[in-house]
Amino acid sequence: MSKHGKKYEKARQQVPPGQVFSVKEALAKMKGLAYAKFDETVDVDVNVGIDPSKGEQVVRGSLVLPHGRGKQVKVLVFAKGEFADQAKKAGADYVGAEDLIEKISGGWMDFNFAVATPDLMGLVGKLAKFLGPRGLLPNKKLGTVTFEVGNVVTDLKRGQLFFKNDKNGIVHFSIGKVSFDENKLYDNLVTFIKSLSSAKPASSKGKFLKKVTVSSTMGPGFAVSPDEILQA
Repeated sequence: MSKHGKKYEKARQQVPPGQVFSVKEALAKMKGLAYAKFDETVDVDVNVGIDPSKGEQVVRGSLVLPHGRGKQVKVLVFAKGEFADQAKKAGADYVGAEDLIEKISGGWMDFNFAVATPDLMGLVGKLAKFLGPRGLLPNKKLGTVTFEVGNVVTDLKRGQLFFKNDKNGIVHFSIGKVSFDENKLYDNLVTFIKSLSSAKPASSKGKFLKKVTVSSTMGPGFAVSPDEILQA
């Protein structure tokens, strides 16, 4: 029995199995087949050529999309003293230490990114079970554990985004909303794929970008050629 509704099945029937679309055709069809009553997110799933069980082959990186993702970003910063002042001046939405830790421990999660100064990571580490599964735990490798909190907050407010492969060797990312103009979605997709390509681990051999699929939140996926995107 199908796990999807009639609207999804109707849309899926218009996507021939195994067909690889040109990027602009895929975006146009995806927008045309969107049926949800809300402004769906446009997602990109990329199968990358790595062994996800090997730590040295983890794929991670960050970028700023040229047209953003159509979403207001809320940044939380764990900092005290002059660093707290820097964060507030840079536009952080929430700044604090023990007070924020207590609030998050109680279930509050109204923010998109968390930044922390290194001296507070001992305290922030207590929130690992809350923030870790949501990808919100400050991370030195991503640059969100730093004393340069002002610069990081500025970048995040500008739209800096992060990506990382999951346990199956797939990188999930969103490039905007269905309501975006096709050209804006195209620009965002190209920017993301090129950034992801440049993050290929040195120990990864063979073809890195194996499969790229574009879809809306509720709609079917459209396979597109990673080589076409890289040549854009």
